[in-house]
Amino acid sequence: MSAHLLEATGIVAGYRPDLPILHGIALYVDEGEVVTIIGPNGAGKSTFVKAVAGLVGITAGRVTIDGRDVTGRPAHRLAGEGVGFVPQTGNVFTTLTIQENLVVGGSALPRAEAVRRTDQVLSIYPALASRRSEKAGVLSGGQRQMLAIARALLTQPRLIMLDEPTAGLSPMAAAELFTLIRDLVKDGAGVLMVEQNAKAALRMSDRGYVLAEGENRIDGRAADLLANPEIGEIFLGVRPGTAKAEGG
Repeated sequence: MSAHLLEATGIVAGYRPDLPILHGIALYVDEGEVVTIIGPNGAGKSTFVKAVAGLVGITAGRVTIDGRDVTGRPAHRLAGEGVGFVPQTGNVFTTLTIQENLVVGGSALPRAEAVRRTDQVLSIYPALASRRSEKAGVLSGGQRQMLAIARALLTQPRLIMLDEPTAGLSPMAAAELFTLIRDLVKDGAGVLMVEQNAKAALRMSDRGYVLAEGENRIDGRAADLLANPEIGEIFLGVRPGTAKAEGG
């Protein structure tokens, strides 16, 4: 059996070695699928993708890409392994133009290749191409996310990780972005996404994982998770005999 595109096993990680947030997380992503991580606030969702992306220290466990061990590899080196990461905030340079943002994204590529790929990416997103000389700071939230994804695509990643891509977006902009994300896997790439908009994200995903308190709780086909009444208890904090979701 061939290796998963991404496989993480037994991941223990956090912002301090003596204070882990993740306690043995296991997860995999295959080619051509969208996998979504959901869970309550503080579950460790963003910490997990940052750990995989080389931005948070891993103290135990293993991360592989196509079977190759990349545990703890820094973010700039992971790009060479075919991994693209789009953070929730600070994912575009607002004082630079759309074109300049893409130039920065392709700075590690040979110049001719960077130009070719920039033109290729802009052909996919005509809404950006028509405004390539405008500053990114004038873009809407949805357009900024589109630009951040476009910039990540310059290195032609096989795995694209997104940290809460619809945060702060209107329902219409979120729906458009989900369509864009779904399109990313048509050529065989894999997408791993953290999302608070659980129901909408699962509807367009192939599989999902529910994290709580830094641990795996439930995983499976996205359709099965949507139909699982236990998801309400874990994700919304609803417990038997209570009438409403608890805070936290």
